[in-house]
Order: sequence, then C-alpha cells, then structure tokens
Amino acid sequence: MNGSGFPIPSGPLVRRLNRQVSVRHGGRTVLIGGAAPVMVQSMTNTDTADVIGTAIQVKELARAGSEVVRITVNSPEAAAAVPAIREQLDKMGVDVPLVGDFHYNGHQLLSAYPACAEALSKYRINPGNVGQGAKRDTQFAQMIEVACKFDKPVRIGVNWGSLDQSLLARVMDENASRAEPWSAQAVMYEALVTSALESAQRAESLGMPGDRIVLSCKVSGVQDLIAVYRELARRCDYPLHLGLTEAGMGSKGIVASTAAIGVLLQEGIGDTIRVSLTPEPGGDRTREVIVAQEILQTMGLRKFTPMVIACPGCGRTTSTVFQELADRIQSYLREQMQVWKTAYPGVEEMNVAVMGCIVNGPGESKHAHIGISLPGTGESPAAPVFVDGQKTVTLRGERIAEEFQAIVLDYVKTRYGRN
Repeated sequence: MNGSGFPIPSGPLVRRLNRQVSVRHGGRTVLIGGAAPVMVQSMTNTDTADVIGTAIQVKELARAGSEVVRITVNSPEAAAAVPAIREQLDKMGVDVPLVGDFHYNGHQLLSAYPACAEALSKYRINPGNVGQGAKRDTQFAQMIEVACKFDKPVRIGVNWGSLDQSLLARVMDENASRAEPWSAQAVMYEALVTSALESAQRAESLGMPGDRIVLSCKVSGVQDLIAVYRELARRCDYPLHLGLTEAGMGSKGIVASTAAIGVLLQEGIGDTIRVSLTPEPGGDRTREVIVAQEILQTMGLRKFTPMVIACPGCGRTTSTVFQELADRIQSYLREQMQVWKTAYPGVEEMNVAVMGCIVNGPGESKHAHIGISLPGTGESPAAPVFVDGQKTVTLRGERIAEEFQAIVLDYVKTRYGRN
C-alpha cells in the first residue's frame, strides 16, 4: 500500500508454490516451477525427419527467445533424426533443450531408438493417445520406464481433443449417480483434471520422481482454460504448462491466448507458457515466441527486450512518420538484443517512447528512459528528445530517424555498459 491507501501492484497477488523440475542439456539447466521465472516454450512445424530444416527452425525459435523447443517424434524416421538434430544444434552453438512430442507410438519409438530417448531433454506424453484398454497401462509404463532410465522429465499433457474416452465414460457414470448431477461442461473439466492427476500418480508409482513431472490440460476456450487450471492448481503441486490449444490465427489467436494466460498468471498459476498461433501462409514461426514474451513482459513478470511505447495516432497525426519510426526502433531493439543481452546487462528494462504529437508526447517521453515527441499535423516541424526525463536536444530535418536511433544506442552504451 502507498500513503493514499491504494494497493501497489507487484506481479501476481499470490504466487503458487509447487515443485521444481529441471530440464537439462549439456551444461545448461532450465528450471520449471518453484521460484523460477515463467518459461517460454515453442514448437517446430517442420518434418522432424528433415534434420537441417528442423535444426534451423529450432535455432530461429531459440534466438527469438524460446527457452525450450518441442519437436514432433511421430515415426521411425523422425526418431532416427533426433540425435542428428541435436548434434547439428550443438555444432551451431544452440544449447536449447529439446522436448519430444509423442502420440500413439511413443512407447515403440522410445524403446527402439534409445539414441533419440537420450538426445531429448524431456518427453511430452498425451495420456489419451498412449493406447486403449489393457494396452494403455502397459504402453504408458514403457514410456515412463524409458524416462526413468535416462533421467528425463516428462510433461503429461492432456488435451480435450484427444481425451481418454474410457476415463470420460467413467466420470460420466460417476456424475450420473450424484444426487445433483453436474453439467456436461463440468464433467468435461473433471475428466481433464482427473486424467492429468491419475496419470501423474501412475507415473510416480512406476518410479518417476514427483519433481520430474509437469502437467498440462489444454483446451481451446478461454473460460474453459481458466476453469480447468484453477481446479488443477487447487488439487496438485506439480508445475503447470499453460496454453490454449488451437488458439487460431492472427489477432484472434493472440487475443484469446493473452486473455486466458494473463488471468491465470495474475493468479500465480502457470510455470511455462506457449502461445499456439496458427502461422499465416509463409508466416514466421517465431511470432508465437515474441507474443509469449510480450505477455510476460507487459504483465511485469519478466524482462526480455526494451519496450517501445507509442501512441495509436489520431486526427492530429495524419503523417505516418511516428508509426514508421516506432516500428523501426522496435525492430532495431529486438534485433540488437542478441548482442546487448550479454554486453549491456539490464538493457531489457529500458523503455523507449515514440509519440506522434504535442498532446501526450512530451509527458510520455519524460516518463520513458528515452523519448521523442514527433510533430503532429500543423505543429512546428521539430522533435524534442527526452533522456531520463530531461529534454536534451531537438531534432529537425530528414534524418530524425537515424539521429534518434544513434541517441538510443549511445544511451545503451553509457547507461548499461560495463565500466
């Protein structure tokens, strides 16, 4: 609280306490859960049998900021390619851990291709797709036994599009015997949570340590995801992976994912996140990584790259100059972070304002570390620049963009450079 009695926001009001899982590759360890920062995850959409193509996309996702990358392992050819993908990544200096995504035949692939099982840092197992009837328990056990043999953590990932139908039938029967039966929606929620928890308990009974298990229950509806994860968090202390499955394309996928993940993170629920965007034809797969980072950064949970504050524009800003400069500076900052994150520690906390007119331009620019207030329609053709709240120079002419970018670079070197 401050002197006026208003609460001061400081991230989640209550941080969920849970177990911590380590995911390792070589000398690198990524921590999930406990007090570790919420981690960003992504997934390739290449044919895993294409070693070079998959390695290149993994590298792109890792460079964009994905801290773990999942790859599909769906065939003997894909399983055989995994060690070569890992080797190629190591040659390129990309130490990001790889997660193998298994469905239907995972027990066969992990057993038949031990080099694949060893090269992966983590396995994703969908309990709805490990087998039917008596085969289910046997095949699930085979996968857990391999994970234990190679000391690999697992994510038990339930999905409502592939829910174990026998379990769902059991939950429906239990519901029918209630004096006041639940709605069909509530029954579905219970089946998802039950599948995850019973599978985790089964894994532990087979020898898997509890601190090697991550859970997820993915759905495609915002309110459904919030409801399921609230209940899952209430009933277990495993780390939880968040994400809307089949979130969709473009703004719809971004908005839906942000709405669902944001609510849960604010409640302290969630240890890894993935924004499952459908790429537009020819689109960049790394966009889902950037969106995930921006969710965490705008909520104040993590810092990844300097943020650009820019006005939306109005009738006072008929010129596109401020829009072009904001886009240019934002792209420049993200590109430079590959070098800056090691050369200039702390630079990810910097805010840059690019404003379009005199109404809020000077004020917003003063609040940022560096800000520029470009002239709006009919205003004097001058652009004052503010550094740490103080006006330092006024830019004019055709090279405002280049001059402002140089000021930003000089500020980074001066403030964040090692002395």
